[in-house]
Amino acid sequence: MEYIDSVKNALRTDFTWNRVGHLAARGARAFPQASVEYVLDKFPIIGWLPRYNYRWIINDIIAGLTIGLMLIPQGLSYAKIATIPVQYGLMSSWAPSAIYAFMGTTKDLSTGPTSLISLLTADIIEALHGEEWSPVEIASAVAMMMGIYGMAIGFLKLGFLLEFISLPVLSGFISAVAITIILNQMDSLLGEPNVGDGTATQIRDIFQQLPQANGYACAIGFTGILLLTVLDQAGKRWGEKNRIIWFLSITRAFIALVIFTGVGYAVNHSRGASENYLFDVAKVQADGQEPPKVPSAALLSKVASRSIAVFVGSAVEHTAIARAFAVRNNYVTDQSQELTYYGVTNVFNSFFHAMGVGGAMSRTAVNSACNVKSPLSGFVTTAVVLVSIFKLVGTLYWIPKATLAAIIITAVWPLMSSPRVFYGYWKTSLADFISSMIAFWVSLFVSTELGIASAVGFNIVYVLLRQVFATVRSLPDAQSSTSSELPLPLSVPHGDIPSHVNLPPDVHVFAFTDSLFFPNAYHAKHAIIDTVKTMHAPIFNGSCGLEQKRQWSVTGEKRIAKLRRQAGITDGTHLPPIGLLVLDFGRTNHVDVTACTHMKAMVKEVRMYGGASVEVRFANMSEYVRQRFERAGWTLVDGWPAGSDGGSQDGNKVTRVFDSLVDAVLAPRQLSTRLGTSGSEKSSGKSVGEGREKVSMREQV
Repeated sequence: MEYIDSVKNALRTDFTWNRVGHLAARGARAFPQASVEYVLDKFPIIGWLPRYNYRWIINDIIAGLTIGLMLIPQGLSYAKIATIPVQYGLMSSWAPSAIYAFMGTTKDLSTGPTSLISLLTADIIEALHGEEWSPVEIASAVAMMMGIYGMAIGFLKLGFLLEFISLPVLSGFISAVAITIILNQMDSLLGEPNVGDGTATQIRDIFQQLPQANGYACAIGFTGILLLTVLDQAGKRWGEKNRIIWFLSITRAFIALVIFTGVGYAVNHSRGASENYLFDVAKVQADGQEPPKVPSAALLSKVASRSIAVFVGSAVEHTAIARAFAVRNNYVTDQSQELTYYGVTNVFNSFFHAMGVGGAMSRTAVNSACNVKSPLSGFVTTAVVLVSIFKLVGTLYWIPKATLAAIIITAVWPLMSSPRVFYGYWKTSLADFISSMIAFWVSLFVSTELGIASAVGFNIVYVLLRQVFATVRSLPDAQSSTSSELPLPLSVPHGDIPSHVNLPPDVHVFAFTDSLFFPNAYHAKHAIIDTVKTMHAPIFNGSCGLEQKRQWSVTGEKRIAKLRRQAGITDGTHLPPIGLLVLDFGRTNHVDVTACTHMKAMVKEVRMYGGASVEVRFANMSEYVRQRFERAGWTLVDGWPAGSDGGSQDGNKVTRVFDSLVDAVLAPRQLSTRLGTSGSEKSSGKSVGEGREKVSMREQV
């Protein structure tokens, strides 16, 4: 009996059990409302459609038509890369845009077949060559597995897992993929009959068979490359001034398709059933959309492991494009929801004999340039593609293969990172440079799956070794800390700032609690941005801050409103603006390329929110970390020059670095950044007064 009583007492007083019970009770109370919010979050259209302005419809129609015209040649070309009949590229392109209108969290992203997915799918088809399944069935099975992986991560809100793929690894991987795609198209471009597989073999065969190249195919292919390049460069040079040139530039692939399909029909149609054509044509054959079919379980088990590389590469590309255009156009995207859409779309597509799909950079850039206002443009894109499937298949039969090759080569050429990018990795971090080179060379000469796996493996080993061999310094006044804090910024008050020193209302301090590198850099950036938006009001003016205008997306507003409720802020209209942001690197002993890039994006977004005059300062930065930032392109200077009163007019081109957090907070600021400074206050007397106030506050410390 005493034993039972002791057990009961232990359970009653045990901290862990009490905490579990408390969390369980909170979860049970919150479950009904959280379930409703979770379901609504899976369909963002419910939030933004009631805010839709009917004046936006013209922009959305134009953008939808433009993307539809781009998708026709790209869908055919990317199916050719995937080594499946080209008509299945169109069958892969009609559903994603319509589904994205319901589930997408950006207005700009264009989804569909991509060169990266096509090449990786072709690798799997080649690996399973000779077995009982057709290339189309294999491509559909790969799409389903991509969808299953995407839904698993998206529905569980595990999108952060993709951040373990660093930017240098992606650069090397995608550059190798682009070169491989170009090599795969050389046989069609030159009309060479027997080009083998593998990078080394392809390079040898291309040069060996140059004497047997088809002159007609070469003429068609290189003329197509010239036309596409001229239109592309014309658009870059004169597109902003001339809307006709701009439209011709963005629809250049469709224009090339129309012109050379006409040429293919004119010179080959009279040759009849013999098919003794002057050059190879695509021979598109389809009778509308084929009925749905579920991929076989046996085939799914075959491609399950091989599809991981396709998923990782395309999912990272998809979410990166979404984030980039969200920041560029000032709205918020949800990475996990994007993966949910990605998964649902690929599973749906797999039923219709389609290959995998994801976000495409070129089409997204064009969509944004068309000033698209909402994802409703996707319905117009879907209509254009469906018309081509049911009405234009006979015409598409005569597309020269050399023209498709030209479209593919000019489309993937910009995917290759320049040598300057890799040299930047070399200057900033040797480990990042090595990981990018592993991803590049292994993907190019061995396999794409092994390339990205070996590069990620190298990064994991590197991070573990950094932790194992980390040095520990003992300072007389330092306190040992062995706590397992999350590597996220902490907002003040901070232990390095005495409690009796009151921070000005427009100042915010963040202290990193660990090294800042690719696994945590993205979350650190957004933790800072979220805190700034929660605790500070935006600056609404067109020159240096946000434009106070209606947004189609409500995701960002809902998130900030929720964070303010959690912080107990009931009225956000009286919050102070942000004038000074101080980052404490006292516990940061390592940064990498990804971290430096995310910090640049963070500063840009904070200044977009708080105005161009927001000042950013660094404190307690070690020489090692400082050198990493400087090698990544940051201009860092020590404090203020001797005798300075804070009136320096160098703007925000440099970042000031201070030896202590107190100095970083209390040092005088530029006149243009002081809270409440007006034109009449910008005098030397004001500067001296603030300088004296700073000295007085430091004496208190």
